[in-house]
Amino acid sequence: MDKREKLAAMDKVLRELEDLKNSETAVLKKIAQVEAENINLGIGVLELALPDIHENIHTTIEQVEEVISRFTDHRNQFSKDHKLEEPEDQL
Repeated sequence: MDKREKLAAMDKVLRELEDLKNSETAVLKKIAQVEAENINLGIGVLELALPDIHENIHTTIEQVEEVISRFTDHRNQFSKDHKLEEPEDQL
């Protein structure tokens, strides 16, 4: 794999990580909806379980964001080190 192919693969991984973050965010929103609906229902099993699930998903989102940040830094450094930056458009 040459350096441009490697950079393209890194960009694909970044898109997949963003997709993962978006998916986890959607799950978190769905959990919040169930929590809100359970306010009226008052079902104990949901009251006990949902806060922990909510917290775990929230933690996962934070972890994915950290990985995205670190991997973006790695990708950008790789691009810089191998002079793969796109030249700026000239007017």
